Amino acid sequence: MPSPHSTVSEPSLPTHGSAPPTTSTAREAAAADGPEQPPRPTATEKVRPGAPRKQSRPRSRSRFRVPRGVRRASGPLGLVLVWFLASATGVLPESVLASPVDVVRRAGDLIGTGELPQAIAASGRRAATGFLIGATVALALSLTAGLFRLGEDVIDASMGMFRAIPWVGLIPLFIVWFGIDETPKIALVALGVTYPLYFNIYGGIRSADSQLIEAGRMAGLGRIGLVRYVILPSALPGALVGLRYALSTAWLALVFAEQVNADAGIGYLMSNAQQYFQTDVIVLCLAVYAVLGLLCDFAVRLLSRRLLAWRASFDGEGA
Repeated sequence: MPSPHSTVSEPSLPTHGSAPPTTSTAREAAAADGPEQPPRPTATEKVRPGAPRKQSRPRSRSRFRVPRGVRRASGPLGLVLVWFLASATGVLPESVLASPVDVVRRAGDLIGTGELPQAIAASGRRAATGFLIGATVALALSLTAGLFRLGEDVIDASMGMFRAIPWVGLIPLFIVWFGIDETPKIALVALGVTYPLYFNIYGGIRSADSQLIEAGRMAGLGRIGLVRYVILPSALPGALVGLRYALSTAWLALVFAEQVNADAGIGYLMSNAQQYFQTDVIVLCLAVYAVLGLLCDFAVRLLSRRLLAWRASFDGEGA
């Protein structure tokens, strides 16, 4: 039995060159401290795609989500509801703006007599003809200016100069040049379509990635191959954006064009309604313009989804 004054020697630390403790000794020490813990996953194991994910507990109640179509329609329907309430309560007098009920009733009357379908058909022909002419001119000019430096020097500065001129202010000059028949109306629509299409296509061509172009050259593509497989696909998103602007501008230009001695069309109905202070007909014509513009925009959206399915894009956050 050791004496009370005897000292207990401390365990000696391993010196340089001494053997480290064995694995069994380390396991015994770990067992003395507590139960053995499973090894923590490393950072590589956490982000590994094939690693099993932790199963979350099933929720007792599923989260209710409003369909996007309902959310998109909530804004216009809310405005119509406010308009109806303001008209029904007398806050918005009928002499200032007709109620939605009167507008719908007048739409039924004009559809029954055939005036509204004929007006939509006449305006549609003008818009389609002007759009085709403007789109053809814009495509030719943008390709020439975007693909060739000489074309850029000659065309781009001139287009920037003409763009600064309000195209609505050219109506008197078009009347002097083309008379008061259909030609000035179509020319005004074509002019309004040309600018947004030209600048968006031209910008899309010039924003093509130079590294992709160099990779195409290394792959053996010639000038035509680079334009077809690299430059034009890169310019396609900008061209579709320009198409959306051009279609909306076409209907906007048509509103002004049909105020000039028109004998048919939606603008013709608006001019007659203005003379007799028929606000219900005026609002109806504006609503028709808006619906036609929305239909064109919806068609371009569907076209963009098909043509740009290869392109990853940000689609917003949240539900």
